[in-house]
Amino acid sequence: MAMKKYLLLVFAALLALGASAQDKKLSAMFGYATFNRLGGSPYVETYLSFDAWNMNFVEVSKDQYRATAEVVLIVRSGDSVVHLKKYDLNSPVVNDPAATNFNFLDLQRFALPNGIYSMEMRIRDKNSTNEPSVVEEKLIVYYEKNKASMSWVQLMASAKKTVTENILSRNGYDMEPYVNDFIPEDFAQLHFYYEIYNLDKELVGRPFITYAFLEDQATGVRVPDILQFKRHESAPTVPIFSSLDISKLPSGNYNLVVEVHDRDNQLLMFRKVPFYRSNPSIHVSDSVSPYAATFASLMNDESELNMYLSALYPVASEREKEVVADLVKRPALEEKQAFLYKFWTARNPLNPEKNWREYKQRVDYVMDHFSYPRTPGYNTDRGRVYLQYGPPDYVRDEKNFVGTLHLGGGVHAQNTNVLSPNHTSGQIFYLPYQLWRYNRLLGDDPNRVFLFWDEMRGGYYKLLHSNARGEVQDPSWERRLSQQQLNEDEVGEVGEQFLRGY
Repeated sequence: MAMKKYLLLVFAALLALGASAQDKKLSAMFGYATFNRLGGSPYVETYLSFDAWNMNFVEVSKDQYRATAEVVLIVRSGDSVVHLKKYDLNSPVVNDPAATNFNFLDLQRFALPNGIYSMEMRIRDKNSTNEPSVVEEKLIVYYEKNKASMSWVQLMASAKKTVTENILSRNGYDMEPYVNDFIPEDFAQLHFYYEIYNLDKELVGRPFITYAFLEDQATGVRVPDILQFKRHESAPTVPIFSSLDISKLPSGNYNLVVEVHDRDNQLLMFRKVPFYRSNPSIHVSDSVSPYAATFASLMNDESELNMYLSALYPVASEREKEVVADLVKRPALEEKQAFLYKFWTARNPLNPEKNWREYKQRVDYVMDHFSYPRTPGYNTDRGRVYLQYGPPDYVRDEKNFVGTLHLGGGVHAQNTNVLSPNHTSGQIFYLPYQLWRYNRLLGDDPNRVFLFWDEMRGGYYKLLHSNARGEVQDPSWERRLSQQQLNEDEVGEVGEQFLRGY
């Protein structure tokens, strides 16, 4: 059963809320996540984490002090309000109004059908005359019925077994969301939670594997030695609570990456959660470089590395091409090594070197066989096709092909009762050409053909015509290849070769 790949990128919604105050500045962290409820509507969780020391505490009874926030949550679909809740949130009571060095959390949970919404959150300190702080966010809820999907990934401050059901209870545990993207030094573990839905319908009882790892946010390079994976049995809903040891993670910006693979290790789904780690006791020099002792670290010749980076163009995204164009213009050996490692890790997280070695063989081949004075092989049409699609399954190389045009009809021509003014016999002289056939291209129909021609007879071949999707297509290609000896509607012998694929 063919598995679909679900490429789902998480959107972090951690925003500082603030308002000018006469004495204190109200601040809170706001986050949200979406989950699915099979057999019911998807739902949204919103999280507010208040800094108590930035709120005004008032006496509610003798030596009892409390702060109160007024919260208004509005969700709109277009101009219509689909969810509205206004409520007061009280802080824990303290005996000393100066003993407020703590945070307190609010969690709301409400059903919301699939759709695109705008969400507005307003908060204000009820013991202050300040105006409310307001934040607005775009919210997308989308879970296909009977299709495999996964919830958002929520960082957790703690998890313990549920004794009495409460708003933090989930699957037998009380889990307190961590509503911040700043992970301080005293956090030795990074806890997180997410759910996977409907995999049993696609895997039909087969197990699957979940992976969790960290990557550098700027380069995408995986952090070594921080990896968690686990085998699971497929089910309608599979809750995942897990942790990564970050005690030795240096300060920096990272992504938590969670992936779902089938038992053949094919990637099915993934999400990313960005965060900043503060860990001043661990210095970068004390930690291992993310790409040390990898294939990327062995590329120490910067000019050679520039060549291999430039040769990534045929398989790179537009954004990756922009990065390569910038990198090769300046000295930056380690940055280039990091990018090379990131590029192939993104395509094969478990064994990026395998993909790199296979591609490097292609690059070396095109450099040896297709290079032209002042034009490296990867910048030629043949080199680009070879790198993008791999070696062809069949090649026909003709330097002086002479075809036969059957006058009066026949298999080699149409409307051949009239000769083109450029030829006076039944022979057609073609410029040098190569015909490449691919039995199967990924995402395309079988038997895709590429026709390259040497227009100037100088050994430099350009792509003239192809039947592959997204490639050059010229209806008059054979007329050009035959130096105008064929009429527009004539099909000569090379045209028949193209149709056959050989």
